[in-house]
Formats: sequence, C-alpha cells, structure tokens
Amino acid sequence: MAIGPVQLIVLGFPEPDFHGQIAAELERLRESDAVRVIDALAVHKTTDGEVEVAHLSNLSDDEATELGSVVGALVGLGIEGEEGLEAGAEAGARAAADGIHAFSDEDAWDVIEEIPDGSAAALVLLEHHWAVPLRDAVAAAGGFRIADGFISPLDLIGIGMLSAEEARELHAMETATVGAG
Repeated sequence: MAIGPVQLIVLGFPEPDFHGQIAAELERLRESDAVRVIDALAVHKTTDGEVEVAHLSNLSDDEATELGSVVGALVGLGIEGEEGLEAGAEAGARAAADGIHAFSDEDAWDVIEEIPDGSAAALVLLEHHWAVPLRDAVAAAGGFRIADGFISPLDLIGIGMLSAEEARELHAMETATVGAG
C-alpha cells in the first residue's frame, strides 16, 4: 500500500472538554479524501503532570485494527497503560534492531513535554492523500524533501498575503496558550 506524506499536528486546549467540533472536522476531511486521519488522540495533562489519553480517531474498525494506536506509539504514550507503553517500546526496539531509527537523539521531539500541565491537546496524525501525485512526480524527477513546516501568519505580511491586522489575529488564534485571555 502506498502511503502519502504523514504529518503529526499537536493542538493545545485550556481544558480537556472537547465538544465534537474536532471529530466532525476530521470526518469531513476523511470524506473529502484530501487527507486520511491515521490516528487521533485526546491528551489531558493534569496540573501535576499526569497524562490521561483517549482516542479521537474516526477510523473504521478495519483501519483501527490495521493501524493500532499509531500516535501513541509514535510519541511514547501507552493507550493501554503500562502494557501499551511496553508494547510500543518493544515494537520500537524491534525496528531499531532492523536498522530503522525513527528519530535521532538530535531530532527527537518530546510532544508530551510540550503540553503545558493543566491543559489538553489533540494529537492528529494525518496522511496527505492530495500530496501523493506531487511527491511521486518530485521523486520521478530526481527530487527529494529537504525541509517542511507551517509558515506563521506574521511571515505572510512581508509578501502581501495578509494585512498586519489579519496576521496578528491569526497568529494570536494559533498560538493562544493556557490561561491567555
């Protein structure tokens, strides 16, 4: 099975009180076939740093069986408590024994550490279906990915895509933190 480019998006929330808007939007994206939600988790980090995890995923039963708890394994969360964490660690160790290393120590991203205590996060692992033909065309032309990332709305002012006011509003919306008004 060919898989498109995969991206992990971590979205923060002041409370673990999700109202269904995220699940509805994930379903809309799934129906459009622009992206596939490989897995999605809701993470609540208590004020003392304890982590509680629940699935947000809209995978079919077959997809869920095939993929398991992918986000949890990727970021080191055990959905099934200690057993799930151990299973993820064992799978990672087997892959490393086969010469596969997901992250170097230099590139490691501690997603859970970045979630502020006393807040929540949605971790969404997306496969970008729309990008498969582009990726394949780049590869066929001998090209390769050097880097990628989201561009801040503030950076779009300089090229005239947004006004300063629009950019400030979007930037504030995208970077609002727990406790910020």
